[in-house]
Amino acid sequence: MSSPTRNSWGPNVNDLHGCHLCPRLAAFRVEQKSRFPDYHCLPVAAFGAVDARLLIVGLAPGLHGANATGRPFTGDASGLVLFETLYSHGFANQPCSQGGDDNMRLIDCRITNAVKCLPPQNRPSGAEIKQCNFYLRDEIAQLEAGSVILALGTIAHRSVLRALDLPQSGMRFQHLAEQELPNGLMLVDSYHCSRYNFNTGRLNRSMFDQVFQRIARLLQ
Repeated sequence: MSSPTRNSWGPNVNDLHGCHLCPRLAAFRVEQKSRFPDYHCLPVAAFGAVDARLLIVGLAPGLHGANATGRPFTGDASGLVLFETLYSHGFANQPCSQGGDDNMRLIDCRITNAVKCLPPQNRPSGAEIKQCNFYLRDEIAQLEAGSVILALGTIAHRSVLRALDLPQSGMRFQHLAEQELPNGLMLVDSYHCSRYNFNTGRLNRSMFDQVFQRIARLLQ
């Protein structure tokens, strides 16, 4: 299914790299480019085929991860966990990805973020999350019935609901929760696979494996 060039939620969805809708984030990108001239330092596009049946939604690019490599979750601690788990459940062709030019290939899976730009201190504002939502809305609109959306964390969860014009109070974030969405889609929640969540014990490998076991069952 092809992506529209324009829609009612924002400007040109195909011109992600030219987006300057959030002045603070656009200025921060320029600042980081001066510090790290070899880094991507642009909005980070989704990774994976548009016809994949699993869409994983994270929060935002990390400074030395996606902001550096130009690919979601690539090059940071969260990505080490995510790609290894995807590989072990048949959603990736290899367990590790450190750079955007490696041979990593996703299988029936696509990865994106609720916010496409690196936010200062990894904390996008509410206005920035809302402003960027039309990109996620466009990505979700391309999913076929029977697809699954995995929300990594509360912000990703809320961003998915916003993209579908669903009330935030109707479906609260809860690890391992499954929710039916419009158009035959399913939403699965998981704590974000961040180093912080693993270090504090909020999430562990067994719990994260359970999430993908659920997803595999739903996709069957």
